[in-house]
Amino acid sequence: MQQAAQETAAEQKVSVNPEFVKKLEEIVGREQISLQEPMSKHTTFRAGGECDYFVSPSEISQIKEIINLCHKEQLPYYIIGNGSNLLVSDNGYRGVMIHLGPSFAGCEVDEEAGIVTVKAGAALGGLVRMVSRRGLGDMTWAAGIPGSFGGAVVMNAGAYGGELKQVLMEVTWLEEDGSLVTAPASELGLGYRQSIFKHSRKIVLEGKLKLEKADPEKLMARIEALNQTRREKQPLEYPSAGSTFKRPEGYFAGKLIEDSGLRGYRLGGAQVSEKHCGFVINRDNATASDLYKLFQHIKAVVRENFQVEMELEVELIGEF
Repeated sequence: MQQAAQETAAEQKVSVNPEFVKKLEEIVGREQISLQEPMSKHTTFRAGGECDYFVSPSEISQIKEIINLCHKEQLPYYIIGNGSNLLVSDNGYRGVMIHLGPSFAGCEVDEEAGIVTVKAGAALGGLVRMVSRRGLGDMTWAAGIPGSFGGAVVMNAGAYGGELKQVLMEVTWLEEDGSLVTAPASELGLGYRQSIFKHSRKIVLEGKLKLEKADPEKLMARIEALNQTRREKQPLEYPSAGSTFKRPEGYFAGKLIEDSGLRGYRLGGAQVSEKHCGFVINRDNATASDLYKLFQHIKAVVRENFQVEMELEVELIGEF
């Protein structure tokens, strides 16, 4: 099955357009462009096909120019950070992946005011450890979340009773027309795994956090305790996207899956984790198709057993 899916993806490869590549080079330079880039290298599922163009801009002006070029050439584009909540089809992505990488990963700390300005590409876990060591908290709940800060804003990331909206002051983003907008958190539609940025063309660039002063030793101890809990209860040894499904109102996704008899259920290289049923893992060289089919199977079985509609947290890109 895996080999067949890979062969299908290979057959559907589209050769890149040299003229388009030349125009991209004029914007970001050749070293910032990868062609027919395997998206398995850029997602925490470690699965998925190739995108035609993978571009890593270093300035906001370059993002604007790339988007303008995509519009002119009628090519789709997608913004990617750490790829922690993303699954790209085995058939790949016939467009431009714009990667907000190291150039968009800095932060500034005003310890006296407790205000931290964070760029979208910053790793959330690293950010949490840094502010905790400096006695700013409490974001310890986010220490084990593998995504970028920008992705955390888009999803209003949460864990262990904490949510980003509890500490988020404001966000600056880029509109599709090239304008920059800054707005307070109260205007961002932040709810359970929701924001105005989901399924929109708004590109999160940075945000400000307001953190209370706290004992750094206690914060770091809390981080270690939570990480120990994660190691014991979550399948961190396998590629995954964390919690695969949103929590249905009145239920827990993992318990619904477990009570449906799906603990350890395997389809190709994809598996419902035996350690935590809320996680679908890449157990053994799973294709994106394996993972997607397992998502669908889980949804169907839970629907049949409990009349509950499961909703994916994972973003699906491309044709499935």
